[in-house]
Amino acid sequence: MPDGPSKKDIKSLLPAELAADFRKLGLPGYRAGQVFRWLGRGVVSFAEMSDLGKDLRQKLDELYCIPSLRMLRRQVSQADGTEKYLWALPDGESVETVLMRYKHGNSVCISSQVGCRMGCAFCASTIGGKVRDLTASEMLDEVLRTGLTSGAEISNIVLMGIGEPLDNFDNVMRFLALVNDPDGANIGMRHISLSTCGLVEAIDKLAGLHLQLTLSVSLHAPDDETRSRLMPVNAAYGVDELYAACERYFRVTGRRISFEYALVRGVNDTPWHAKLLAKRLRGTGSHVNLIRLNHVPERGLEPSDEETVRTFAEALSAGGVTVTVRRRMGSDIDAACGQLRRGRMRET
Repeated sequence: MPDGPSKKDIKSLLPAELAADFRKLGLPGYRAGQVFRWLGRGVVSFAEMSDLGKDLRQKLDELYCIPSLRMLRRQVSQADGTEKYLWALPDGESVETVLMRYKHGNSVCISSQVGCRMGCAFCASTIGGKVRDLTASEMLDEVLRTGLTSGAEISNIVLMGIGEPLDNFDNVMRFLALVNDPDGANIGMRHISLSTCGLVEAIDKLAGLHLQLTLSVSLHAPDDETRSRLMPVNAAYGVDELYAACERYFRVTGRRISFEYALVRGVNDTPWHAKLLAKRLRGTGSHVNLIRLNHVPERGLEPSDEETVRTFAEALSAGGVTVTVRRRMGSDIDAACGQLRRGRMRET
C-alpha cells in the first residue's frame, strides 16, 4: 500500500462500514455518505472533496488511503474504437482493462487478479501464474479510471479479464456491492457478467447470494478428454460435475447461464464436438457464445477458420441450442486477454 501499512483502504469499504468507522471517529453519519459519493466519482485525494472542511480532510488523509491506478499504456483500435488499458497498481504490478463500444452502451471488461493460476492452454493471462488477488477498490478503479480517461459512460461490466473471479470470491463480491450501490457507480446487477472456468463450490456459493448478474461459464469442450487438454481445472471438476452445478445455479436463481466456447482448430471444433454439446445443452435454456480464438504466440494454438465456425454454430442451432458468435473486437491492439501485460513483463 503506497501510503503506508497503517492506512486503511477507504475505497474498499461498504457504506455501512464507512459509517461505522466515522461514528467511532465522532463524525456525523452524513459525512460518510459525502465521502462515499466522492469516491464513486473517482477522486484520488481527500483534497478534492470540496464539501469537507480542511481539518476533516487532513484527518482522513492521516487514517485512510485512496488507492488509484496509473495508466501505463492505452491502445485504441482503428477498426472499431475498442480501447485497451494497461494499469499500474500501487505495488508496481499491472493489469489490463478493455473498453468496448456498442450501440446499446459501453462495456468495460475488467481483471480480477494479477495473473491467473488456472493454466488454460489457450490463455496469455495464466503464463507466469498468479501473483495476487485484486482488492475491491482496484477493481472499482478499473471501471472508474476507464470511464474518466475515455470520457465514455460505462453501462455494462464484464469480469472476464485477467484472473478467475471466483478464485477471488470475497473481494469480487465486495466490488460488486460497491459498483452496484446507487451512491456509487450505480451499475445494475443485470448489466454485469461474471465469467468462471468452473469452480463448482464457488458457483454454488454464488447461487446462494441470489444476485441478478449473468453467469458465464468457460466450457470450451463438451467432454472430459478434450476439456482436460485445454483446461487443467477439469481434473478437479469434470464436465458432468460442472453441468450439475450449472443446473443447480439455474434452479436457485432462475438466471440463464451463458457458456463460452473458444473454437480451437483441430481440437474442439469438430462435428462430433458440436453434436455432443447440443445434446448436453438441449432443453436447458442455456446460451452458447462461440468465440474466435485470439492467437497467443506462446501457446501454439490456432483459431478455427470462418467456415468451421459457421458450421459449428449451425449444428448447435439445428440441435435446439441458442447460439451466437461473439463479435471480434480490438483485433489490432493485442486483443487477447493478458497480452499487453505479457508484453510489459518481457520489456521489464
